Amino acid sequence: MRFIETLKNIWKVEELRQRILTTLFFVLIYRLGSFIVIPGIDPTQLDSLHKQTSEGLMALLDMFSGGAFSNASIFAMGIMPYISASIVMQLAAIAVPSIQKLQQEGESGRRKIDQWTRYLTVVLLLVQGSAYLVNLNRQLAQVGGSLPSGLWFDIYAIIVMAAGSMFVLWLGERITDKGLGNGVSLIIMIGIIARLPVALTAEWGARTAVGAGGLVWLLFELVFLLLVMAGAILLVQGTRRVPVQYAKRVVGNKQYGGARQYIPLKVNAANVMPIIFAQTIMMVPISILSWMQGDKPSAFIQAFSDNTGIWYNLVFAILILLFTYFYTAITINPTQMANDLKRNNGFIPGVKPGKATKDYLDTIMDRITLPGAFFLAIVAIMPAFARIIGISGEFAQFFGGTSLLILVGVVLDTLQQIESHLLMRHYDGLLKSGRIKGRTGSVAAY
Repeated sequence: MRFIETLKNIWKVEELRQRILTTLFFVLIYRLGSFIVIPGIDPTQLDSLHKQTSEGLMALLDMFSGGAFSNASIFAMGIMPYISASIVMQLAAIAVPSIQKLQQEGESGRRKIDQWTRYLTVVLLLVQGSAYLVNLNRQLAQVGGSLPSGLWFDIYAIIVMAAGSMFVLWLGERITDKGLGNGVSLIIMIGIIARLPVALTAEWGARTAVGAGGLVWLLFELVFLLLVMAGAILLVQGTRRVPVQYAKRVVGNKQYGGARQYIPLKVNAANVMPIIFAQTIMMVPISILSWMQGDKPSAFIQAFSDNTGIWYNLVFAILILLFTYFYTAITINPTQMANDLKRNNGFIPGVKPGKATKDYLDTIMDRITLPGAFFLAIVAIMPAFARIIGISGEFAQFFGGTSLLILVGVVLDTLQQIESHLLMRHYDGLLKSGRIKGRTGSVAAY
């Protein structure tokens, strides 16, 4: 009954109702566009592309695009080129002083960086669109088909895919402004969830077959999935709160400061970035070497092409550990945090301001990053264990990895926004006790 009462309260808040309906409208447009094939391509000849996108890096791209990649849709490139451009700009902000200066200029600097990110996104779209057509032509050739010949088709197909990806980005921004949650993250989550019904149906068919374990085994899989989700929520929500005390200041008849606050240091400050970096390093070179060696790949290539093998998952986990420390080091700056505290007359009780505060924060980050990195590595290789125990490849993707962390993070952020609207109008929150805590910033892949 509480669930029904909560839904009624949500519907009573006019602004919240409008935001939910707007979000659903934009999501519907995105899902419809995922099935509109690029003009000139025969959708009946895409069987080879569907098989290619059933595993490996292609399966990851197809999942993030909500199936548009395997459908040769106008949205085939999805939102990932923008995510890649954002990651490049984040890394460039560390190495390029001019971009660092722009970051410190406030809103005007942020707008300039966003503009450069869009320019870089268009460049990536032109390059990836060309590669997509080359791969698509090769897949169509396996079934006796081909793309329309001529330079004109290549040009307009690339332009259509680039325009489709930028339109998806526009939809995401409109969701952020007029709807609920972070639009870009929400679009990626919708693309992932769109694969869930197909995966569940396939798993149902596999388990109800004779000698496949039946409904008992399927129930075990669902319970296991819930446990993995609970672990992912702990990983996403885990924080170490560092107490901060601010000195008291008297201005006129008012007193400022003196209250104790906290710096929330996340256990998984790197979010999903280590998994994305590790997957790229594991898959891209191996895919290129496999293509160069043809039908007879070496034993090394075969070992690292099997994502359920021991060597693949061992190296994958080690790369995640390394990238977790690397990305945490470039995103969390204890020196700047210590300087900001000193500038605002803040201090950590029992720790001297300045270098001692910086060393203290550094020590805490080292201690909480290690278990966070191990936990992240376990979540990343969990789909491989799911496949080893007999779960189908499509359904196993939801047992860990980037997809699960994105789902958990985006859902928590969206629920937190809904709860904020309810509490603002003096309604009960979504939980009986406590409040939902979303993760800070975008939850997509950066």
